[in-house]
Amino acid sequence: MTHKKKEPSGCGCLNIPLSVIILFLGGGYWWFSQKGFSEISKLLPQNEQITTPISPSPPIPTTSFPKPINSPTKTSEAKPKTVQQQKTSLPPTPWEKKVIRGIYLSRYQITNNADEQTIRQRVRYYKSQGINTIIHGVWGNGCTMYKSEVMQQTLGYESCPNQFQSQWLNWLIDEAHKQGMQVHAYFEKGIKIDKNSPIFDLAISKKWIVPGVDRTYSGIDHYVLDVENPEVAALFKNILVEFVKKYPNIDAVQWDDYLGYYAELPGKVDRTENLTKFVQQMTSSMKQANPLVSFDICHHNPYWAKKYFAADWEKWGVNRVFIQAYNDKNFNEELNYAEKYAGIAITDYQLSRLKSLVNNPNIKSILIFPFSGNPEKTASSLKNSI
Repeated sequence: MTHKKKEPSGCGCLNIPLSVIILFLGGGYWWFSQKGFSEISKLLPQNEQITTPISPSPPIPTTSFPKPINSPTKTSEAKPKTVQQQKTSLPPTPWEKKVIRGIYLSRYQITNNADEQTIRQRVRYYKSQGINTIIHGVWGNGCTMYKSEVMQQTLGYESCPNQFQSQWLNWLIDEAHKQGMQVHAYFEKGIKIDKNSPIFDLAISKKWIVPGVDRTYSGIDHYVLDVENPEVAALFKNILVEFVKKYPNIDAVQWDDYLGYYAELPGKVDRTENLTKFVQQMTSSMKQANPLVSFDICHHNPYWAKKYFAADWEKWGVNRVFIQAYNDKNFNEELNYAEKYAGIAITDYQLSRLKSLVNNPNIKSILIFPFSGNPEKTASSLKNSI
């Protein structure tokens, strides 16, 4: 009997070589892990999707390098220096070391009938010429250069005849302070008047004048208001108090050698003690009204002042004294005194002496009076004279 050969049953896996099986399993594993997994996960419900934890990447080691000097960073970028930062500050010159480098502006000069812009421009001009203090006339020949209630009440008019705008002095002070400068109020001619004074006739009728003519300076006759007269003393005291209240930002007031009596007046009366009392009372009242304002004088040396003008100013209690050295014949003598006090005052006719004064460390301040009547021209000559 012939037997038929049995057909193999099942899948026949046993007959597949082992190497093929291993190859198949390896390829299936690769497909499942790379692509098949994502395909299968799409078929599963959202809440049953398979998640496989992903191992974090190992940290990448970093090397720390020293930061270059002055290297910019995002938080603090290097910025180019401005012109002001790059500018090297130079040491002050002997001229710049002077405490006060002042110029006098006599009454009616510069500011009379000038508008605000003109006044401010002129202040800046003086600044550019090395001036740090403007000494401007605010009183002279028996009246104020600004509107004064004291003048109105006492004498019947508010100021000397002029064309000053009402804010002229405020503009001057404001601009000077913006420029780092000072303004000193100059009580020009002090207690003396001439026949052109608006109060001359009134002073004669009220007997406010000391008998005689003051001929201290040739070419003009002066008459001295008698400060021993209570009305005269009150006028000056009230004017000064009103001024430092009206202009509280003024830096100083200055009186000159016209705060004194002429020695050759008739009668040979010694008025020294009474003049001292008057100045002491006047300055005391001013300080009570505005203690921040300095009371200064520009006068002859103490010997001359007392002997020829009854001005014993060493007893007046003033803040600063500048020695007036306008007389060139006695210049060296005045210079010795100037070195002991706040400084010296010269005229524009003495600019040849300016360089030696600037280089003298004992001269603390220099004031210049433009006798020529052109203060701007005088200021422009300073740099060439140093």
